[in-house]
Amino acid sequence: MDCWIVSALSWFIPVYLLIHLLCFLFADADFTLLWASLAGHKPERKLKGLVVWITGASSGIGEELAYQLGKCGSCLILSARREDELHRVKRHCLETSDLKDDDVLVLPLDLLERTSHEERTKTVIRYFGHIDILINNGGRSQRSLFLETSVDVCQALMELNFLGTVSLTKQVLPHMTQRGRGSIVTVSSLVGLAGAPLATGYCATKHALQGFFNALRPELTDYPKILISMVCPGPVQSQIISNVFTEELNKPVASVGSQEHKMPTSRCVHLMLVGIANGVKEMWIAQQPFLLFYYAWQYAPTFAWFITDLLGRKRVQNFKAGVVRT
Repeated sequence: MDCWIVSALSWFIPVYLLIHLLCFLFADADFTLLWASLAGHKPERKLKGLVVWITGASSGIGEELAYQLGKCGSCLILSARREDELHRVKRHCLETSDLKDDDVLVLPLDLLERTSHEERTKTVIRYFGHIDILINNGGRSQRSLFLETSVDVCQALMELNFLGTVSLTKQVLPHMTQRGRGSIVTVSSLVGLAGAPLATGYCATKHALQGFFNALRPELTDYPKILISMVCPGPVQSQIISNVFTEELNKPVASVGSQEHKMPTSRCVHLMLVGIANGVKEMWIAQQPFLLFYYAWQYAPTFAWFITDLLGRKRVQNFKAGVVRT
């Protein structure tokens, strides 16, 4: 009997490990998130009827969030600076879902105008009565070498990506603690866990967001039904690259480059909604080899530093030569 058990284990363990290896090679998210997508709550059931406030909703991930949440039956608040683009997104939401006009509120918002955040929050609560989910998605990226970059760029990034997000969260969170439930979902990045050349200021803002919300989460242990969730995407097809900061505040990026090598926005957003529906606290969303990079930084940092130095040197050289992919 003992020999039979040992023999069975000797076959089972290698097969089990091989299956996991194959799954990892073709994975585009961490195992917790992928398992939730297979066996967890479905977004279209869990998120139906919830009131969701999306910042950065005029393009990219924010725009796609609006479309997919609309199809789930969520009531939406769409915020960004460009009101005309928000109305375009609203029209498409109404055309592709069962939502009515009153189910979607267009609410222009500038994350830099922190004094306006309290009144914007009150507007949302007056309109819908409550806020179930805040998705902090607004922000800008960066493409420049630090040695050539004005400190004003770093300040602008921190004011927008970090303080703007913290400010809005500060207004919404007391409403959620009063109700005893809600979700604060913040779009961070792969570079919020690691580092990447040509984006020192951007990386700093995402590291700051990771630290802030990871510290906030245990402060809310008296509110177990409030979810603090961080989304860490790798490269995703988005218009964010066309509006990146460069070495000077008002200098546009020279070339946007191809988006074909990046994850489709629709897939990234679907995985985000799966994570939100299942209460996942941190989501790693990336195609290979970027997903491997997440795991290397988490479990093999010495190896990760070696790879970062190797690839980083090449990326900087290509950037200086004008051929870097964005």
